[in-house]
Amino acid sequence: MPMLVLTLIGDDRAGLVAALAEVVSAHGGNWERSELAELAGTFAGIVEVSVPADREQALNAALHSLDGLLKITAHTGTTQGPGDWPMLSLTVIGNDRPGIVREISAALNRHQLNIEHLSSKTVDAPMAGGKLFEATVVARVPADADTAAIRADLEDLAAEIQVDLHLS
Repeated sequence: MPMLVLTLIGDDRAGLVAALAEVVSAHGGNWERSELAELAGTFAGIVEVSVPADREQALNAALHSLDGLLKITAHTGTTQGPGDWPMLSLTVIGNDRPGIVREISAALNRHQLNIEHLSSKTVDAPMAGGKLFEATVVARVPADADTAAIRADLEDLAAEIQVDLHLS
């Protein structure tokens, strides 16, 4: 069955997920996985959908019926990629400042890690004022990677940018 990756964005309001799920279901599609969130009054997400090959075109056309609620773009998915590489999880927490994601992602990229999932937020710092930055990253590590060098590079970076880093 073909896989579609849907990116969506629209003004946040009740019923958006239900409207999309109805269109997917009406065309024989199966909602495989998703990441959806409200960010600054905007609803945004990405959804992976499997659909029978003979209904893919009709589903793509039907997604346009949601214009006005959601702007949806469908992308053809692929099964290629580093699916069998081991995983590395890391959490980062520190005083918020510009550039933390840039620094962490650059360090991962230097070692050719593939980011599978990145979730971040800022929260009020308890008793200290200001904001804290928190992030969770799950990345795939190439089979031939030097995990000790990756760990050392990330720990050095954490000290340099003054964040707490936990690797697992």
